[in-house]
Amino acid sequence: MLELNGALTHFANPAANSKNLYSDAQRDLISVDKAKDAIANITTWPNYAETPLHSLTAMAKDAGLGTLWYKDESLRFGLKSFKALGGAYAVACQLQTVLELQLGKRPTIAQLLDGQLKDALSEIVVTCATDGNHGRSVAWGSQMFGCGCVIYVHRDVSEGRKKAMEAFDATVIRIAGNYDESVRQTDADAKANGRIIVSDTSYEGYMEIPKDVALGYTVMLAEIVEQLEGQVPTHVFIQGGVGGLASSVAGYFWDLWGERRPRFVVVEPVEANCLQLSAKAGKPVVVDGDLNTLMAGLACGEVSALAWQILANGADDFMTVSEEAVAPTMRMLAAGYNGDPALEAGESAVPALAAALIAAQQESFAKALNLNAQSTVLVLGTEGATDPELYKQLVG
Repeated sequence: MLELNGALTHFANPAANSKNLYSDAQRDLISVDKAKDAIANITTWPNYAETPLHSLTAMAKDAGLGTLWYKDESLRFGLKSFKALGGAYAVACQLQTVLELQLGKRPTIAQLLDGQLKDALSEIVVTCATDGNHGRSVAWGSQMFGCGCVIYVHRDVSEGRKKAMEAFDATVIRIAGNYDESVRQTDADAKANGRIIVSDTSYEGYMEIPKDVALGYTVMLAEIVEQLEGQVPTHVFIQGGVGGLASSVAGYFWDLWGERRPRFVVVEPVEANCLQLSAKAGKPVVVDGDLNTLMAGLACGEVSALAWQILANGADDFMTVSEEAVAPTMRMLAAGYNGDPALEAGESAVPALAAALIAAQQESFAKALNLNAQSTVLVLGTEGATDPELYKQLVG
């Protein structure tokens, strides 16, 4: 038995059905075909490298699972997070759109990178609200392409994450409220100052740009498909947040694998379970309050409108995992469990893994999720030590 403590809740989505066809409306948001341009572009960027897919053999065996794959995003572009893919790509797409209006011809991303449009790019300012990792990607992309950048962080974003964005020459503004309030402040200030919002969440009146963010994530998903070498997991456990990543993963794999698609399980903190509550209500629900959780990247109270169009019937299960499971899971990965590779995982990288391990060892959850010794489970380790000081405190 693998010893890992933590409380879970589970809600089976009554709207989900693995036989449901992926609709044309959903395919318009994310699909294998729509992802091709993003994949072709991002894989040519400086310092691009495929991140590893590890098989955690000992952990799977002791949890009673057949196979446990862990996609390790701790090395992605040196930013230590999958978010490096989405924010920076969406910045590039917006710069292309603005310059197309100015020049009468859409520049390629390669032309943005080679410096020939430096003066025009320097006049453009992008902005976003962030828990940390998305803003870091937007700031990095802005520096790489040569435009200005203003980032908003809320009261619970660590100083380490704020400094990481400032290191890419971004202006970082901290507000007193929570993440959702920082989104609203970003929107108001962007309208007042002529900035372009590059957000990973969508809301009324702001629907197009988050589609590019989601397409950026598909680089990671295309890598996974290649690394699986023809195998299709029975389950995918994925962190929630506003739902942007979860919907990208669900949509891409659904479009690719159709009726063979895995059972899709979304995992959230207890205090920020807007996706689970939305599934229970059958419509998007807002979670108010402090959204106080160690899993800072998942401290979101409002569902992304675009993401919900896929998750409403594309996610099979919605779970929460308690705070006490986070640090032990991080330490277990860092130590290398019984011969498994030692992995750096931040606090927002491990909730899905923790939920899968705990659920597999508790009869009621294992039965509800159909987890057993034949299950092949994929989890996405979405970040490394994006806040080194906090990681040190939690892992040692």
